[in-house]
Amino acid sequence: MWRYLAGAAAALAVVGGGVLLLGDRRGQAPAALAAPPPMQVAADPDDGPVDPPAASDRTREQKRFDRYDKDRDGTITREEYMRSRHKAYARLDRNGDGTLSFDEWSAKTGDKFARADRDRSGGMTAAEFATTAVKRRPRAKCPPAPPMEADDAPAG
Repeated sequence: MWRYLAGAAAALAVVGGGVLLLGDRRGQAPAALAAPPPMQVAADPDDGPVDPPAASDRTREQKRFDRYDKDRDGTITREEYMRSRHKAYARLDRNGDGTLSFDEWSAKTGDKFARADRDRSGGMTAAEFATTAVKRRPRAKCPPAPPMEADDAPAG
């Protein structure tokens, strides 16, 4: 039981420390955390600023549901749900016989190996193997903090 109490006290201490470190001495929110002004988009320079279009009220899950519900009847049948898998299977089944051989199933990996083996030696060097790594989309980085002015600099 004492562990729970110690954990709660530690969490409160961390939150309190964050408030003290991030809060402005005058009781205002730090400039870095203040909400940016609303974005104005100009469609035509002569028209002046125009408000951006409003986002849809539909949630991500509602949009995902609608992608599966092809007949728009409000329910997803097994056939509708499995349709995406049928399309993926059909792309792999190159000869269209309804069964996947090992060669059909592994064709993408074989093609990837052939592209990576640039010297056509039948084996990959470490440099060639490095080209087979999955390309991930970079995460959005936080914008840089605005430069601090001399009177905003921490004392110390």
